[in-house]
Amino acid sequence: MVESSIHKIKIEQIAEIEKELREIHDVDVLLENILTFARKIVNADAGSIYEYDSKENLLKIRYSQNDTIQSRLAPGEKLPFSSYRMIPTTQSISGYCALSKKIVNIVDVYNLDEFIIDASGQKTRRPYEFNSNTDNASGYHTQSMLTIPLIMTNGRILGVLQIINAQDEQNNVIPFDTDAEYYISQFANKLGSIYEYAYLTRMNIDRLVKMAGFRDPRETGAHVERVSSFAIEIYDRYAVNKKIPENEVKKFRDNLRMAARCHDVGKVAVPDEILKKEGRLTDDEYDIMKGHTCVGAQIFTPVENDVDRMVRDVCLHHHDRWDGGSRGYPGNFNYMDYIPETKMPHVIEQELCGTDIPLAARIVSLADVYDALRHKRCYKDEWTVDDTVQEIKNQSGKQFDPELVEAFMQIKNRLEDINQSIDSL
Repeated sequence: MVESSIHKIKIEQIAEIEKELREIHDVDVLLENILTFARKIVNADAGSIYEYDSKENLLKIRYSQNDTIQSRLAPGEKLPFSSYRMIPTTQSISGYCALSKKIVNIVDVYNLDEFIIDASGQKTRRPYEFNSNTDNASGYHTQSMLTIPLIMTNGRILGVLQIINAQDEQNNVIPFDTDAEYYISQFANKLGSIYEYAYLTRMNIDRLVKMAGFRDPRETGAHVERVSSFAIEIYDRYAVNKKIPENEVKKFRDNLRMAARCHDVGKVAVPDEILKKEGRLTDDEYDIMKGHTCVGAQIFTPVENDVDRMVRDVCLHHHDRWDGGSRGYPGNFNYMDYIPETKMPHVIEQELCGTDIPLAARIVSLADVYDALRHKRCYKDEWTVDDTVQEIKNQSGKQFDPELVEAFMQIKNRLEDINQSIDSL
């Protein structure tokens, strides 16, 4: 074990990280932060985090980080979006870790030991191999690797944390020593209850979304997943452009992902003959459809915390226009006065515009329209990428916040990669 003073500092660091993670509500944001903090604890250059889907028996890579490759990119750019999933088997390192629930510490993935100590403590022939495809594609060289199972308090496997290339103070790659393994083990042991809380929060949100989906066949889980992912990406780039402080970014994006998922839950109160109508709505029908914004806000009232506030704002204002045009709704209308299944009143005095529209709602508005244009609906065909991008450019300063459109244009290729990836699942 390292000197007691260094040991004390590391344990205190892990305790502070645990405290910060407990403040995160969204599962996806939590997973991303777990990977970031794990790498920080042992000074690792890169890593990935996998989530285990017990229903489909799949390990799905959720986030990857790589400081070496990231340093080659322009400020504000992210690593290329990648989506990977596999059935866990002992032939892969992450699969072996998930199935055995055993830490795997490898000094050099290109020179693997022939024998290992298995989960029962017996010496056995190594079943797994290192897959070098990612290294070959990126030009990166993986050497040391520490792979840790993430386990819930009830023993259920949550996923796998894989961190790569420990570094010394001169940034030379070194093995993960016994101290690094100890600290990461201590860190991983604290994650079960933290993940469990975020997981249950997500489940409650998803139940609301599913309820809306039962009513509206267009509100699929994939649509909700895409819109929330697009919203986070747009905000991340906007935050870089605006130089928003990191602590503010972390809190906002945590709430934003959940708020984006809930943007249309108010459709549970729209009559079936309108919600499921094939073709375009009449003006009267459309005025009733508009009421879903107020119903969504009513669902999240009274406001108990910052999450409720952002969800309410997104539900209520994701159809308001930047220019305050009459096609935006509901504006400054008192949403608590709205009666479900009635027409939404709208007068000029109620119009809302510009930065009076909450930022989260402005972001989700753009993400929602991008998704709607890129996918077939009963009243329209799927738009091409070029036509969609051009329409969003045309609506800059009209329907959309110009600064958000600027951020969108900077990451449009990444958004399309996410779109294609989620559609393929």
